[in-house]
Amino acid sequence: MALFVIASCQLMVVLDITIVNIALPHIQTALDFSTTSLAWVVNAYTLTFGGLLLLGGRTGDILGRRRVFIFGVLLFVLASLLGGLAQNAGQLLGARALQGVGGAIASPTALALISTTFREGPERNRAFGVFAAVSAGGGAIGLLAGGILVEWLNWRWVLFVNVPIGLLIVLATPRWIRESERHPGRFDVTGALASTVGMVLLVYGFIRAAQEGWRDALTLASFAAAVVVLTGFVLIERRSRQPITPLHMFADRNRAGTYGIMLCLAAAIFGMFFFLTLFVQNVLGFSPLEAGLAFLPVSAVIAIGAGLASRFLPVYGPKPFLVVGALLAAAGLSWLTLTDVHSTYAGSVLGPMLVFSLGMGMEFVSLTLMALSNVPTPETGAASGLLNATQQVGGSLGLSILVTMFGTASTNEAEKQIPLFLRQAPPAERLRFERTGQLPKPWSDEILTAGVSAAFIMAAIFTAIAALIALIVIQVRPSDLERLKGGAGPGPV
Repeated sequence: MALFVIASCQLMVVLDITIVNIALPHIQTALDFSTTSLAWVVNAYTLTFGGLLLLGGRTGDILGRRRVFIFGVLLFVLASLLGGLAQNAGQLLGARALQGVGGAIASPTALALISTTFREGPERNRAFGVFAAVSAGGGAIGLLAGGILVEWLNWRWVLFVNVPIGLLIVLATPRWIRESERHPGRFDVTGALASTVGMVLLVYGFIRAAQEGWRDALTLASFAAAVVVLTGFVLIERRSRQPITPLHMFADRNRAGTYGIMLCLAAAIFGMFFFLTLFVQNVLGFSPLEAGLAFLPVSAVIAIGAGLASRFLPVYGPKPFLVVGALLAAAGLSWLTLTDVHSTYAGSVLGPMLVFSLGMGMEFVSLTLMALSNVPTPETGAASGLLNATQQVGGSLGLSILVTMFGTASTNEAEKQIPLFLRQAPPAERLRFERTGQLPKPWSDEILTAGVSAAFIMAAIFTAIAALIALIVIQVRPSDLERLKGGAGPGPV
């Protein structure tokens, strides 16, 4: 039951990133969003969530993880209620930002609670497997849930649905989860401020790059400011007696490699969901509900991959699963590059999507275990926040790079398709194109497909880099296998 409560919270936080995507056209109409401002319905959540993860993780270490967990969930519930009741764009964006704050407090604390609730060994391995499957597959569940709620009710229910779920989590937490030991200390206020501002600037830079390009002045200024602030953050942490992010975590070779792998894989999985959603709705013509159902196998296969990894980790260690999982993900993405306008879901999308998902299931449970393995109990929340922050930054960075690849390939394909359209289209369609600048089907499908294929090539490269890091950097010692089996092993360092 403790695991069910923790996993439910993580699912609620993770699926909120994608559940709203399906509802965006309806939100735009209802609240009079402009096309350019509509992206901030997603970005407002992403920005505060990514910016406050380090602070949220450390807060649980100092104030008590169960207490902070409940507060984060309650804040998320309140923000969801306010968002569902929003009457204008400003109110919705404010609520989405507040949701991000609640998620940044609850998510790393939930992961830390697994380390303090379950005994090291098979019990904790299984718990990490469930948590990793929820983290990786929650996006697909969000697409399905969003499609059902929008089609059967209305867009406000993609926010309202969090209210009863969150309240049940809050009621169940005191009964099934014990409070962790508090580790009194002073908050590293300067470090917390620097980490929050630096992460917000970094995530905003990636968001801006995806929308306006990498040469945009504000994009470059945001990245430059992020580098300055985060460099100051590192210097502050080196001198702090009680840092918000203990830098000695990076001295562990395996943990540092884990963060590098997570950066690459988060970029790939964010991109896969984003571009496949475009493809199945715009080229294959799926409705929002059909698109959600199309992604349902992703969650099931991720759960299978996570289950296999958690079961056999004590025997083989995490390295084989990190290498093989990344290679499977790379193979699935490479297969997806072959999609074209004549592709079908069963013939060209389902197979590679399942291969990718199996690899991701293996990866996420192994990464979660490696990131928190051998971490002293007082620093578990900080380690959890750092893993979540790495995932968020990797996803934002990767998506902005993939969108750039998509835009370049689409532009190149448009230069080929426009002359063909002008030669073949009837006069009425040519006049419409001159007025709107939008090509009709099937020419628009050719452009979109070319861009999606280019994005998948880059995503496959990200996963190949992850496999290379796992092969070269990760080392599994006999003592690590002992701990995975539930043996004593050396204590945290």
